[in-house]
This record gives sequence, structure tokens and C-alpha cells, in this order.
Amino acid sequence: MKLATSLVLAATTAAALAGCAVPYSPTPVATNFPTARQEKLQAAAHWHTIADHIEQRVVTDMKKHPQRPFFIAEDADPTPFKKALTNQLVTSLVKDGYTVARTPAGAWKLELDIQAVTFTAKRPQYRYSGASTALATGVWVLSDIDPMVGLVGLAGAADAFHWFNSQFAPGATPKTELIVTLSVGDQYRFYARSTSAYYVADTDRALYGIKEEDTQLTKLFKVQGGR
Repeated sequence: MKLATSLVLAATTAAALAGCAVPYSPTPVATNFPTARQEKLQAAAHWHTIADHIEQRVVTDMKKHPQRPFFIAEDADPTPFKKALTNQLVTSLVKDGYTVARTPAGAWKLELDIQAVTFTAKRPQYRYSGASTALATGVWVLSDIDPMVGLVGLAGAADAFHWFNSQFAPGATPKTELIVTLSVGDQYRFYARSTSAYYVADTDRALYGIKEEDTQLTKLFKVQGGR
């Protein structure tokens, strides 16, 4: 009994010591940010959705400035994503009653900047903890009422489980992210600005103008003359 008590006490003490941070360190200790959510772009409809979203944020800020038409400069050779985003911005502005000029004279200039960022592949992805436990609990409660109801409950609980977790994009966390910034201003200053970040499916990188690196390896062989 004394041995068991001593082992428990030692384990508790070790756990307490392990949880304590050292008082001094040569560099800041790496920690995680609080859990946040970030949308993953997987369809052209998603492009329209984010265009509407950033348009609403910018025009809200512009309500405190003088009324002028908006002008969006288009790239000579835009990526499919940027072209769709620019067209949807024009559509959103017109639908909301704003004037979109074809020339920049006397208009607020809208500038769309898209920065692609590539992180390390196979990044971790975390989901809800305890979701499977909740599913198991629901099945147990339904099964306790009636065996036949329990079978139906199992299917229903599984559907509920998938429904509640449908908000999560399937697969691992993409290595590709986009930083999309919409600015409004003139030749002197910025008057409104909206920046958002999105995940991008790694298989769709070409749609965003991301060129794959050449992974082909070149080997040099030294040829020695024989007799």
C-alpha cells in the first residue's frame, strides 16, 4: 500500500514539474494561437462569395467619404482566380447601387492584390475533440429505449455526426494559402482596405497562378577512360 501511494505521489510530482515552464530561456517559447477557422476555396462559387464579402467591408468604410464612382484596373493577363474575382467585384458594386467607371478619371481606384504563400506540406489538421464520444453517447441513449429504435438511432446519429462536422474541409491542411487584399484610394492615400486569408486546394494551384517548382534532379557523372 505504501509503495502504491509513493508511486502515485511520484507520478503526480513529475507531472506537476513537467507542466511548469522554465523561468529563463534564450528565446521565446513557441506556443499556438487560439483555435481559429479559415475557409478553403474549392469552387468558383466560393470565389464569388469572398468577392461579395470583401466588397461589403470596403464600401462600408467608404460611406464616410465623398461619393464617387469606383474604377477597377484589370491585369493584362490575369489568373483565372483574379479575373473571376475582379468581375464579381464589379457585379457586386453594381448590384448594390454603386457606379463603376470604365476610366480612372475622378473615380476611387480599387486595387486587388493577391499573394500566394506556400508552407511545408503535410501540415497537421485538428478537428473537434470528443465528437466521436458524443456520437457514441447518442447511440447508447437511443439503443437503451428499444432495440429497433437503436438501429434507427445509429443511422441518425451518424448522419448528425457528419452534419455537425460538415463545416470542416476534407483532407489534410493545404500547404497553399492566399492573402487577398482590396484597397480603395487615389494618388495620395488609401481610404479603405480589407485583407483576408484563405486556404487553397493544393491540386488547384494553377488556377491561382502558382507555378510548380521543377523537382527534377540533375546528376553529374564523371566518365573515366578505360584501357
